[in-house]
Parts: sequence; C-alpha cells; structure tokens
Amino acid sequence: MNISMTSLENLETQLELFIENVRQIHIIVSDFQPQSQTVLNQKLQSLVHGLQEVDKLKSQVQDVHVPLEVFDYIDQGRNPQLYTKDCIEKALTKNEQVKGKIDAYRKFKANMLLELTRIFPNELTKYRAKRNE
Repeated sequence: MNISMTSLENLETQLELFIENVRQIHIIVSDFQPQSQTVLNQKLQSLVHGLQEVDKLKSQVQDVHVPLEVFDYIDQGRNPQLYTKDCIEKALTKNEQVKGKIDAYRKFKANMLLELTRIFPNELTKYRAKRNE
C-alpha cells in the first residue's frame, strides 16, 4: 500500500467537515425559518464543495481496501476500530482450537505407534526402516 498518512488524514478531515455540514443543515431544515434560507443556501454550497473535495481525494486513496465486515460494524453502530481487535481475538481462539487438535493427533499417533509396535513388532520395524530411507 503506497498511501501516505497525509492523504488519509486529508480525506478524514474532509469527511468530518462534510458530516458537520450535514448535521448543521439538518438543524436548519428541521426548524426552518424563512430568514434562514440564506444560511441554508450557503450550507448547501459548502456541502457540494465538500463532495467535490472528497472526489478530488479519491485518486490518492484508491488503493485502500476495506473489508466488507468493517461496514457491517458501522451499520451495527459499532466502532470500526474494534474490527481488528475482534479479528485478532477470533484468530487467537481458532489458533488455540487448532493447537488442541494438533496435540490430540500427536497423542493419538504416539499411542497408535505403541499399540502397533506391541501387536505387530516386525511389520512396524519394516515400516520405520522404509520411512527412514
């Protein structure tokens, strides 16, 4: 990824300004008074300008790939920064499960070899000799 932090910071700043502008427009529109038309027009112009700025920045961050699950976090009202933490926790849990299975297979193999040696000593000796060739 060849994206500088400045590009991401610029995009973040523009998005924050855009969000704040939308919030202010919501306030103006929800309690609209005829005398606030000029302010509303200015805010709408700022909104359009903000979208143009975001559009200009898209080429600088086009190589950023965001997992779709991050958008699910946002849709659920969860902090997207927790996505990485949750992924690591899931990976650690899965790692412990797999490690447990590996340990169980190792114990099974050792017990199986002991039993096979006890029951079929000649065959197992030949098997081990073949395996070490």
